[in-house]
Amino acid sequence: MTTYKDIRGTHIKTVTSDPPAPVNGQMWYNSTTRIMKGFTENPVGAWATGGSLNTARNHLGSAGTKSLALVFGGATDPSTETNKTEQYNGSAFSEVSDLNTARRTNGTGATYTAAIAIGGYNSNPDITYNQTETWNGSSWTEVNDLNTGRGDAHCNGTTTSALDSGGDTISTGTKVATCESWNGTSWTEVADLNQARASGANAGNSGNTVGLVSGGRDPSAAVALNESWNGSAWTEVGDMNTAIRNNRGGGAYNSAISAGGNTGGYAADTETWNGTAWTDVTGLSTARQNGVMRAASSGSGIYIGGATATFQSASEEWTAPVQTTVTFTAS
Repeated sequence: MTTYKDIRGTHIKTVTSDPPAPVNGQMWYNSTTRIMKGFTENPVGAWATGGSLNTARNHLGSAGTKSLALVFGGATDPSTETNKTEQYNGSAFSEVSDLNTARRTNGTGATYTAAIAIGGYNSNPDITYNQTETWNGSSWTEVNDLNTGRGDAHCNGTTTSALDSGGDTISTGTKVATCESWNGTSWTEVADLNQARASGANAGNSGNTVGLVSGGRDPSAAVALNESWNGSAWTEVGDMNTAIRNNRGGGAYNSAISAGGNTGGYAADTETWNGTAWTDVTGLSTARQNGVMRAASSGSGIYIGGATATFQSASEEWTAPVQTTVTFTAS
């Protein structure tokens, strides 16, 4: 419906101080500073081209942030797994020490110098792993195994506090609801997901205290289901707008992002979570699935690798909507 503001615009008012909550397009004259100002915003956010991996792959693990990331493992083609590890400095990837076991792995970590690679699988032949490895910034060390090996699980946290939930037994194709908590030394089985599924998006850098699992396969169809972890149990919360599988996520349990995936074909879909509801935002430039997402919140992140008809090396960097107050000058 057209409003009066749409037809007539927003009047320029004289004020003694800048308004605390201006609307998009609003202008005002500040009589105290004798400056005319305006407010503008980009309400949808945008993806921009980032650096490219040295080895194109999907199903990889990751740690770190948008500007300082670590990626490891994955598959370089439909039947070949890798142990390659690469580090991102905000513009380019460089190869560092390899994983001990090549595999399509789950993985997480708050920083690029401290990561954990969890479980995973190989596809030829079908092997499901329970191996756990930790990264200290220069090398990988094998530590205590998962109780239940699985691939395409959802994991978040750090090398001292992590959560690994759901996943796939690979050889049988059975989706599981199993959830395990890591305390820096060993894994302990905790409360299961409400719905067994694999290959969805996950978020929650606080590890075994809070978490979020969104979308995924149940058992093979895409779902929009969203569950939140409070440290002891999973609760179903607001669903995603689109049922999707093979999507990847990042951020916090109350400020998350999901990107890419498959909705019956490769998807560019991107949604952000504010703790209550998901919102559709600008999609990836390249529709793809099974890459990896690093984000501290819904406001900033990077999507790396993945696959379409071919395996991808490119990354895309996400910037949230921008709000800016600008000053007008006359000549």
